[in-house]
Amino acid sequence: MSVQQKVKKGNVLIAKPFLGDPNFERGVILICEHQGPGTFGFVLNQVTELFLGDVLEETVYQDVPLHLGGPVEKNTLHFIHRRPDLIGGGTEILNGVYWGGDFESVQQLLNLNTIGEKDIMFFIGYSGWDEGQLEDELSQDSWIVSDTTADFLFTTAPDQFWRDILRGMGGEYRSMAHYPTDPRLN
Repeated sequence: MSVQQKVKKGNVLIAKPFLGDPNFERGVILICEHQGPGTFGFVLNQVTELFLGDVLEETVYQDVPLHLGGPVEKNTLHFIHRRPDLIGGGTEILNGVYWGGDFESVQQLLNLNTIGEKDIMFFIGYSGWDEGQLEDELSQDSWIVSDTTADFLFTTAPDQFWRDILRGMGGEYRSMAHYPTDPRLN
């Protein structure tokens, strides 16, 4: 994984250890859109106690966990996946990772156990920044910008995401992965 200075679709934002915003503490956010009017993404490592079936009227037989995608519009449901061969209509955001698609197909595939947690992630809410807002936060040294892979996104345990991505970056970031959550414990 390489570190980049400029944000683009498909990057991840990694919260600096002492960011100070409880919405993003130790957060890793996948950027799905970054254009003039703003930036949109999902927190990858905040899992709720809810499952997909808890928020749908239709039956879903798998207990697929819901992630908290961010503090904006928590009444919306989103998903990313790595099965464009089975789920049509998605938008590729990085090599092998797609955002959205045919939700009826998703429900059928889940109920047939054709796809599961290693193929798809669901989010309630999202993370968003108005035009220039993210750039301001980057200039304040609040985030680390990096690349990632589909395998890393779908096979890393959410509670290990932040540490593992920093370790994989090496150097000063590898050391940062071991910072305590509460600096008074240092």
